[in-house]
Amino acid sequence: MATPEGTRRYAVRATREHGVAAAHFREVPGGLRLSSFGLGSYIGPPDALTDEAVEEATQVCLRSGRVNVLDTAINYRYQRAERSIGRGLSRAVARGPMQREEVFVSTKCGYLAPDGESKIPRDRWVETELVARDVLDPADIVDDCHAMSASFLRDQIERSRTNLSLETLDLLYLHNAPDAQLPVVGHDEFLRRLVEAFGCLEELRAAGRLGAYGLATWDCLRAARGSPGYFSLEEGVSAARSVGGEDHGFRFIQFPFSVGMPDAAVQKNQSVKGEKLTLFEAAQRLGVGCFTSVPLLQGQLARVGPVANGLSAAQTAIQFARSAPGTIGPLVGQKEPAHLAENLRLADRAPWERREFETYLA
Repeated sequence: MATPEGTRRYAVRATREHGVAAAHFREVPGGLRLSSFGLGSYIGPPDALTDEAVEEATQVCLRSGRVNVLDTAINYRYQRAERSIGRGLSRAVARGPMQREEVFVSTKCGYLAPDGESKIPRDRWVETELVARDVLDPADIVDDCHAMSASFLRDQIERSRTNLSLETLDLLYLHNAPDAQLPVVGHDEFLRRLVEAFGCLEELRAAGRLGAYGLATWDCLRAARGSPGYFSLEEGVSAARSVGGEDHGFRFIQFPFSVGMPDAAVQKNQSVKGEKLTLFEAAQRLGVGCFTSVPLLQGQLARVGPVANGLSAAQTAIQFARSAPGTIGPLVGQKEPAHLAENLRLADRAPWERREFETYLA
């Protein structure tokens, strides 16, 4: 798994040998030293060509000295994204001098994820592999697409570990759990399910299968307080403390943030001990690290976004997202070699100071 010593070694080598700005790396919960943007793996069809592109992008990012954060999910491209990331990481480590403990790998589970390389047809995979084997009770499925029961989580995590060829997952997110479940099962039942899920994840941490866990979200942490889909981060941390104590493993969240979606930095919809705070502020107060998603709004900002002096539109969008006070950094889906090279050059400069960042807030 990623370690403080390993990730610091990667950062030191990056600044000394690759000319990367020291400020590009940040210390995060657990004492890890991580790059201020990471590689995402959501977009693309479930085919061999995309597999190869993701695998190559993983190796380029790691060998460049500019990215030691990899993000995926079991449902991305029907499990093929995890396998592509896993092969890219294994091959990068095999070439050296980089070692496994220098790289932080996160994945997600919650959505039902048929295996795109299985001989079982996708429309029968869940019934055959999960329901028939008593891994998943149909009563635990929400909207025909999401579950978070303990038996389901254990199964999915073992599949992810196999797909990624990893003994330990550095971070496992419950994938859009409040977004998917809250509107259907209600607040009290969702909290009961969350406590059960966190208890399961604490057991897996103790067994060495997980380093930390978190919530990867879309609307729920940014929604207006009191709205049906709203979720309180403070309540989530309290749920983790109830099963894991102060040393609980709920250490990270993920949510959308960009020039076009700046809510987490401007909207005081969260609170800690009664004080109204933005999502970034609340996370800092609660000791939870923030990764962000869709910094390019799935390519829109690369075409029509603002342009800072000396940067392309895509670089400006990523620079904005990585410069938010309280962030670890955005996760950027990138496979095209030209786009990859362009974005990686950002690591040679420091993130913006607060004043310059705020000039781009909508």
